[in-house]
Amino acid sequence: MTGLWTVMAAVAAFIIASVMGIWLVPFLKKIHFGQTIRDEGPQWHNSKQGTPIMGGFMFITASIVSGTVCVLLYHAFGIQETPLMTAKLFAGMFMAAAFGAIGFIDDYIKAVKKRNLGLTALQKLLLQFVVAIAYLVTVALFGGKTETFIPFYGMLDIGILYYPLAAILIVGVVNAANLTDGIDGLDGSVTFFMAIFFMLIASYISKMGVSILSAALAGGCLGFLLWNFHPAKIFMGDTGSLYLGGFVCALAFAMDMPIMLILVSLIYILEMFSVILQVLYFKATKGKRLFKMSPIHHHFEMCGWSEMKIVVMFSLFTILCGALAFIIVVYGNYSVPSFAG
Repeated sequence: MTGLWTVMAAVAAFIIASVMGIWLVPFLKKIHFGQTIRDEGPQWHNSKQGTPIMGGFMFITASIVSGTVCVLLYHAFGIQETPLMTAKLFAGMFMAAAFGAIGFIDDYIKAVKKRNLGLTALQKLLLQFVVAIAYLVTVALFGGKTETFIPFYGMLDIGILYYPLAAILIVGVVNAANLTDGIDGLDGSVTFFMAIFFMLIASYISKMGVSILSAALAGGCLGFLLWNFHPAKIFMGDTGSLYLGGFVCALAFAMDMPIMLILVSLIYILEMFSVILQVLYFKATKGKRLFKMSPIHHHFEMCGWSEMKIVVMFSLFTILCGALAFIIVVYGNYSVPSFAG
């Protein structure tokens, strides 16, 4: 019976997201909320100029509505979860929505003010750390501990260090998700598979609320991808990519698995480090480039890979990372509770 709410969350989110595209795409075109292509990007992306942005509202609405309703129904008809787990679920959704709001401000500046770079890097970072810290404080107020799952060891309490490390990890993953949004269907596809594996992991360890939210995110991403696969009719914008990063973080932290977050979202992190390495190498060599272009998905584009091939290969890589994470949880000395929450 508990699995029913997970399936319902996925199906409902898929329907909501896919149907929203029918009116959202023409509406955004009508109000001229279109993408401004960066001059330093691949030249063949110029054809995407004017494609509507803020498509992230499709899976944001879908995942929040379906996730909230199905979690509440699960609480009403299923096993009651602990107050701490309930706080983690809803604080996590709020955190993701807050990151999405930061992205919306950025997208609004780009689309309406016609400033392609939107918010400054410092403005984004400050706002993001405020959101991450607010989430961690909220969970702590409901009795959240400073323990984290260490593969093949078990739960380890790292004390006060937990909070700064957690905040840095959350902000890092959120920005990494943002950098992954560079070609049609990429961010939505890899996040879909991340959500699937978090759903499987959560089901295995009896965290059914997390499983429901994971399914809602997966369904929302899939519905969005109907409109975002190449050639994309709409882009998620920073509204969507920051939300995805925040939601993925919420799922991992709800299960006390930040290390598994690093593994499952490794494609995000590799995208981010490709940018960091490119900048450092450029400065160290006084003008030489480590990659043809960063983030690394653009490097593969410059090497002749099609956008669809990149999406497929990056998705396969994410599937491997997710499968490895699941195996680690199963055999890595994680103590499975006898009750949900």
